[in-house]
Amino acid sequence: MREKLIPYIRSGHAGLFIISHEEPRVEAEIKAVATAIGYGLFAWSVTEGTTDTATGKHRNDQDPLETIKAITELPEKTIVMLRDFHAFLDDGNPVLVRSLKDALRHGRAHNKVAVIVGCRQNLPPELQREFVVLDFALPDSDTLSVVLDGICESAGVTALKDDARLRVLEAASGLTCLEAENAFALSVAETKEIRADIVSREKAQAVKKNGLLEICATDTPLERIGGLDLLKDWLLKRRDAFSRKAVEYGLPSPKGLLIVGVPGTGKSMTAKASAAVFGRPLLKLDAGRIFGSLVGQSESNFREIIRTAEAMAPCVVLVDEIEKAFAGSKSSGSTDGGTSSRVLGTFLNWLQEKTAPVFVVATANDVSQLPPELLRRGRMDEVFFVDLPNQEEREAIWAIQIARYRRDPLKYDIAGLARAVDGFTGAEIEQIVIDGLYDAFACGTEPSTVSLARIAGETVPLSRMMAEQVKALRQWSQGRARMATSAESQTEERRKLAA
Repeated sequence: MREKLIPYIRSGHAGLFIISHEEPRVEAEIKAVATAIGYGLFAWSVTEGTTDTATGKHRNDQDPLETIKAITELPEKTIVMLRDFHAFLDDGNPVLVRSLKDALRHGRAHNKVAVIVGCRQNLPPELQREFVVLDFALPDSDTLSVVLDGICESAGVTALKDDARLRVLEAASGLTCLEAENAFALSVAETKEIRADIVSREKAQAVKKNGLLEICATDTPLERIGGLDLLKDWLLKRRDAFSRKAVEYGLPSPKGLLIVGVPGTGKSMTAKASAAVFGRPLLKLDAGRIFGSLVGQSESNFREIIRTAEAMAPCVVLVDEIEKAFAGSKSSGSTDGGTSSRVLGTFLNWLQEKTAPVFVVATANDVSQLPPELLRRGRMDEVFFVDLPNQEEREAIWAIQIARYRRDPLKYDIAGLARAVDGFTGAEIEQIVIDGLYDAFACGTEPSTVSLARIAGETVPLSRMMAEQVKALRQWSQGRARMATSAESQTEERRKLAA
């Protein structure tokens, strides 16, 4: 961060806004910058007023307006760090805004810099062009390593080395220094050692707190998915893409994958399985929670998502039903002041430009709602279409689902059951198995081929219930997306349905 701050200060920028939840780290960085370039440093908070960090001299000016006006009285070459000052700009107080603009004009002429430190960007329109906004990155492995050594020393625990140390640091990636310190200390308190699984557990809780991301289990192997041989093969070819060997070979990190298809055909499950293939953590993005009611909150939320994902890299980010998040981006200017369009633009730019090894897997049911910019190559590595399962795939799905509920697939006529559910999705086949178990349990028996076939005959699949929409989606896929299943395994009936 100091490499960014020093040029801004030396070039005469009078307003900087640093977004971070780690106030102590930001303050330490600003202090190091002030020392390096020979500037004085004053720190302000609403509870303590202004303090000269060099002399410790304290001034009781807790009032934000008084503090801003007092900037003109400070010596040249001064940095004024304003803690949580963004909270006083929520209501756009015109006197405070005007005073801050005047202070920034004075600062540009006399080498004075106002640095707001807060956890979210909240600037009224009058000040948005006055400040340079900088995101303070979450700690890297070197910084977390220092925290780890400190806990080991203070707790009298043997310092971790080699693979054990690497696993703990990977488990802590994406946490703030304080969160990592707490996780390490908790592990020591519980087990008398620092263990990666406990740190991962605490990280899942920490990431979940803001409601934007959730760490999901990566216990869904590809074997749990019936069919989709081309999609599976595509993923397996990239399973070592994040390894050091791949970097040395010169492979670029894979960017992501868009999976489009009929609802219930295993898109989300495949997305989760991709994290297991890569052997990396899976972050699920709740797109509905990105958008907030406050001005600038949505954009700030998305920057927080990016910051967390890149700090945890290499990782996989799942955006389920992405069309629901950005469906209104075309009319955003007249419905939400352009917020959806700006968030979409940030997302697309990140997909295009990101260098961190973050693999994005997005799923979509209604492709007509997707913005065309998202489908362009360069942002996603591939667009796959998942169709209704064919006979071979339905047989695999039946076997997987029956075995999943602790029954022997060999005791059932799998081929006959597969023929009975032509046009059904994998989710519908799973539900038939569940319904069969309930019926058999109520009768004190075991589900049979006959009972499962009877339930299938009573079920109306989505492909018939929403026949027009499903047909339109399958027609769209022809020549526009890569099929997830081999063409030679398609039945003649499926070709006719797609026509």
